[in-house]
Amino acid sequence: MTKAAEGSKVRLTKLGDELEKQEADALASVMGVAQMRDKDVLVNENDSNTTLFILIDGRLEVLSRIEGEDVPVYTMSPGECAGTRAFVDRRPRKATLRAVGDTTVYTLEPEKFESLLTAHPRVVYKVMRALFRITHRNLMRMNQETQQLTNYINKTHGRY
Repeated sequence: MTKAAEGSKVRLTKLGDELEKQEADALASVMGVAQMRDKDVLVNENDSNTTLFILIDGRLEVLSRIEGEDVPVYTMSPGECAGTRAFVDRRPRKATLRAVGDTTVYTLEPEKFESLLTAHPRVVYKVMRALFRITHRNLMRMNQETQQLTNYINKTHGRY
């Protein structure tokens, strides 16, 4: 039996934290659910899949291919989203996502999301705002990590 996405769980994520109950239910109605076991791969780097992934339970490891090996670069926690760039730009994936333990992921296809435009334009607006915030936070985190690495290499602004 396939589980259906639940609006109450969508509201607990970074994508849905601004949505009212009815709005989250509308969004959940066009989402899929992926149940994964430890080490299951959700998506591979360079896949053309444009699905947005929202981690509901468990953890997802973000892997990047470096010198022919998949190297963990980040571990996602419940409530986080992956695939925002592929979802919006419809370009190939930049990372592999692999389950760490039993994991539940909600999925959102661009076409199904766009189907909400007529009946639920506020939902689309709020989700797009959330995608911008998520992307902005990721960029700020990456900039901070780059600055820390630069400081370490140059031995400035800290104890090294």
